[in-house]
Amino acid sequence: MSSAFQMMTVPKFVSLKKTGRKIVMVTAYDYTMASLVDAAGVDGILVGDSVGMVVQGHSTTLPVTMRQMLYHTEMVGRAVQRALLVADLPFLSYQLGTRQAIRNAGLFLKRTRAQAVKLEQGPAQLEITRALVAAGIPVMAHFGLRPQSIHQLGGYRVTREGEQIIQDALAAQEAGAFAALLEYVPADLARRITEELRIPTIGIGSGPHCDGQILVLHDILGLGRIPRHAKAYLNLAELVRSAVEQFCQEVRDGVFPGPEHSFS
Repeated sequence: MSSAFQMMTVPKFVSLKKTGRKIVMVTAYDYTMASLVDAAGVDGILVGDSVGMVVQGHSTTLPVTMRQMLYHTEMVGRAVQRALLVADLPFLSYQLGTRQAIRNAGLFLKRTRAQAVKLEQGPAQLEITRALVAAGIPVMAHFGLRPQSIHQLGGYRVTREGEQIIQDALAAQEAGAFAALLEYVPADLARRITEELRIPTIGIGSGPHCDGQILVLHDILGLGRIPRHAKAYLNLAELVRSAVEQFCQEVRDGVFPGPEHSFS
């Protein structure tokens, strides 16, 4: 196996910041899609708690459980051959303290092929990040829009915290986080955070100055309503609809199945 296709590790991921090459991550939730994404050459795959909205049809990420996240991470992990696999810690899986956080985060590393976990970060989570890292569990810290706190924040909105988010990111770095995901952070602020941190920043809706970018695979493929921060590289929704409509028509017209599709 060539070095270009060796498994990504946390140290390799962090070192990409020094090389200046942009880091690419995609959020995926199942074996089939993860195998395609991994083969395409992404640096990291996140199994996000956004599965609650994208796959399960909820209006928020809050209903997603640890059992569901483990299930989806197991599926994705079976497909991954080279990318760094990161699993989201869902709501109420770490908010009750370090003991709960270590147990739940440890389950991802123990039961799946995840190499790291992601958690929504603020001053209250510093102790948890420090404890996870001390337990040998790599942490990606999530700043800006924090979907698990939408009721406290009053909805999904661009972060305007300025100096506070810079200080929070620096504190997470010192606590041992290996990367910072910046969601809906103004581009100029994201650039300042990226310049201040030694660890890589991964942006989503945070402009071009981050060390890398992440998008949900369903947005890349044009499945459903595409949010402003994303770009659809394919209109897969129309292709799927057209294929199923053709299947319906051929069955009703007696065209399918034909002799070549039948056993004798």
